[in-house]
Amino acid sequence: DFLCISLVNGFAQLRYNLGDKTVILQTLQKVHANGNTWHSLHAGRVGNEGYLDLDGINVTQKASPGMNALDTHTDFFVGGVSSLNLVNPMAIENEPTGFTGCIREIVVNNRELKLTVADPKGGANIGDCDRTDCGYTVCKNNGTCLVENSGFSCSCPREWTGTTCEQSIHCSQNMCGSHALCIPQPSSFSYTCVCALGWTGKYCNNKIKFYIAKFVGNSYIKYTDPFYAKRDLQYSRLSLNFTTNQTEGLIAWMGKSENEDNDFLAIGLANGTLKVVINLGERISVPLMHSKYFTCSVGRWHFITVVQNQTCIKVYLDEELILFEDIDPQRKYTALNYGGICYFGGFEIGRKVNTVTTGLFQKEFIGKIKDVVLFQDSKKIQLMKAEGYNIYDGNSGN
Repeated sequence: DFLCISLVNGFAQLRYNLGDKTVILQTLQKVHANGNTWHSLHAGRVGNEGYLDLDGINVTQKASPGMNALDTHTDFFVGGVSSLNLVNPMAIENEPTGFTGCIREIVVNNRELKLTVADPKGGANIGDCDRTDCGYTVCKNNGTCLVENSGFSCSCPREWTGTTCEQSIHCSQNMCGSHALCIPQPSSFSYTCVCALGWTGKYCNNKIKFYIAKFVGNSYIKYTDPFYAKRDLQYSRLSLNFTTNQTEGLIAWMGKSENEDNDFLAIGLANGTLKVVINLGERISVPLMHSKYFTCSVGRWHFITVVQNQTCIKVYLDEELILFEDIDPQRKYTALNYGGICYFGGFEIGRKVNTVTTGLFQKEFIGKIKDVVLFQDSKKIQLMKAEGYNIYDGNSGN
């Protein structure tokens, strides 16, 4: 298997093979090879359907029956390879040669690669492209970078300030406490303080304790499992109590959620029904939907347990077995390698649920969660000791 982007006779070309046939897409227009024109290239595939977009002009290869997973276990190379004989002969039209030019802002599966000296695993013969202190991301928020004798300065748009335009003018004089993030509200020329776990109040200066976590829609808890290294990942289990009056929302996500290759176990609501999704490898996500319409009554607590026994999944709702399925009788992948990370209610500030879950779930959770237990642990997770923001004390009231 391979996926390769190259320049061929002045055109950009995408080639990939998922194990059965090589698909070739080529741009309709040539690349300007004058050394001072930047091009935007988007290339990839959904299943076995490929797309290639150069400066907004798109070429798409419609999917035909065949394999739909890219199974590669090599390093990811940019601009060249450590040895040219590593390149599959079908991956490029002519004899392979290294790229000459400049590359910036590489995003793979919604995750940007850092093109620095320290971040890549290795490389050779790479230099700074414009030989100044100005890079494309030095000035944030569409600021303009100006080269100066002492380095650089940023000319910022009206709404932003700071040496690199990193701070909203609405947050420049904020009164948020040390346990808060300042979130600008441009429409009202103001800001709000988003409180870290265990803090509340307008400026997040009031300390709180809770055993029931209340989520208000832009809230999340991120828990790191201290026993992850000792877990038997072929036999996972997650149980919790929740209450909500919403028809959509991500309740829990076991997994790192850094990129689409990460294993995960997810629980949430979709169209008013309970939805459980498991991915044990190769991005083969299997949604399991509870057939009955889920009653999201205010104040009613529900107890849910999801048990993974290799590829067999059992889901219990209010102690009744509602789903039981073997998601892969071939037993190709049998372990939930979730990286020891569990999210509840959503993801970090700025990371939208529908983006991170690639549409599996649409919104952040609104409601309450308590009594979270991992595997067969004798103790519940202490949600207070995790990381998170915008969590309220759900102990009072229903």
